[in-house]
Amino acid sequence: MAHTKAQKTVKGNKDSISKRLGVKIYGGQVANPGNIIVRQRGTKFYAGEGTILATDFTIMATKKGVVKFYKSRGKQYIKII
Repeated sequence: MAHTKAQKTVKGNKDSISKRLGVKIYGGQVANPGNIIVRQRGTKFYAGEGTILATDFTIMATKKGVVKFYKSRGKQYIKII
C-alpha cells in the first residue's frame, strides 16, 4: 500500500501569501505625514480630515497629529487632529 498521496490531490493544496492588511496606527497614536494608517481592500474606513485614500484603498496621513477614528452617517472615518 502506497504511503504518499496521489499527485493530483497534492497539486491544489497550496495557500496564498498573506497580504498584511489591517490597522497600522491606532486611535490616539501620533502619525507623521506619509505614514500608513490602514491597509484595506475596499473602503471599510473612509479618509477624513488630514488623510488621503490611495488607489489601493490605503489610508495615509498628510499631516502630523493624533489619529482619531469616528463614525458619521453609518460610515467609519479616520482623521488627524
